[in-house]
Amino acid sequence: MGETMRPEYLSQGEEARLFPVLSTTSKEGRTTSIVLACLSLVDEFAQALLKTVSQRPGKRTKIECFTEVVFKGQKRAKVERPDGLIVLTTGPRVWKALVEAKVGNTKINPEQIEKYRTIAKDFGADCVITISNQFATRPDHHPDDAVRKQRSKIPVFHWSWMKILTECDLLISNETVQDSEQLLLMKELRRFLTHESAGVRGFDRMPPEWSAVNKLISNGGKLPARSHEAEIVIDAWHQETKDLSLILSRQTETAVTERLSRKHSKDPTQRRKDELALLREQCQLRAELQIENAAAPIQVTADLARRTVDVGMSLRAPDDRKSAKARLNWLLRQIRGEASDDLHIRLNWPGRSDPTQFPYTELVQDPAIVEEGKEGLTVYSFDVFLSKRLGARFIQQTNFISELESLVPDFYRKVGQNLTAWQMKPPKIREEKKEAEDVSVEAIAELERPEPG
Repeated sequence: MGETMRPEYLSQGEEARLFPVLSTTSKEGRTTSIVLACLSLVDEFAQALLKTVSQRPGKRTKIECFTEVVFKGQKRAKVERPDGLIVLTTGPRVWKALVEAKVGNTKINPEQIEKYRTIAKDFGADCVITISNQFATRPDHHPDDAVRKQRSKIPVFHWSWMKILTECDLLISNETVQDSEQLLLMKELRRFLTHESAGVRGFDRMPPEWSAVNKLISNGGKLPARSHEAEIVIDAWHQETKDLSLILSRQTETAVTERLSRKHSKDPTQRRKDELALLREQCQLRAELQIENAAAPIQVTADLARRTVDVGMSLRAPDDRKSAKARLNWLLRQIRGEASDDLHIRLNWPGRSDPTQFPYTELVQDPAIVEEGKEGLTVYSFDVFLSKRLGARFIQQTNFISELESLVPDFYRKVGQNLTAWQMKPPKIREEKKEAEDVSVEAIAELERPEPG
């Protein structure tokens, strides 16, 4: 690792080190230094993380990372020192990001981030990146509401430590890192981040407000239009669904993302507003997880009124089969015998005909039952889903999370990964038209001539 000169615009700052000489109590400084050092040394790791903040370093890009930085000209009284600085230099173009990291249960401090935004604006940095055990659906959807509401034009992005660990794990699992020495660094980084001393952890419990909101709904109450408790629950749900997508990413060794509408991707405030309305009106929390090349997104619904979790996928019925029974058999053949007794199939019918729903086990025994009362109709889509009633465990802060993180992968392993979306078969060349001359102008004209009487 060659020595990197401190930029002339810094009065303080050390090159990010793989082996930082810091106090054993300085978890944040140590972890940040090691991650930033790997970022500057492993090309594929830098590309994977930096593309999430709209940067795509190429072969000619120089990546430098520093820790505990102070810019020349900063006021001496209570000088603010960001944990890190990332500098990308591509020809004459320079891009800089300030980094603020927290480990363990420590959360991002919005007031501190506002000061870093001011520093970024005053000294030419392009953005601030925060790192903590909090989760963000997207890097530009900061998990802290106060940070999102700050008016500064300097953007703030967020990576969870689990996001960093997952990117590292995917690079190793998919054998993406070409250089053997860089691959060794990735393996050591993964080993370090998974050790308890690094302070990296997943989302493992809902907030106390989760129990309060559940009890209100269970007692027949309705959430008020403006409920602070409901807002906290929604934010926690977003944390959990992001963590769930990272868990599935590591399990499937591919990128799993949360599927958002265009409106919600652009406006996290509107997303929160719409999901609060869903929770208030239908007592539900919903999410969709997109697995690369899967037949459909995984749909997850937590129903607070029923205390159930539904996990499923929706598939279009095959158009090349005429009867509802034939279309159902196409689906049943894809579901393995180990499917749970909690597995159900909902059939969606055209027009105003109501959907019908059956346990999977009943349909296996007699697929023809789906046509009873639906004579003359053809099913156009299926919802295949696992529905589990959790009872008291649903309202418990940790048990709800553990059940959810068991049910979703279990559904995908037993059912979802075996499903294939229907596709129309490609058209075939008819036997009487197999040669080009069979469809020439002359041949077509011949077809138009009347047969001799």
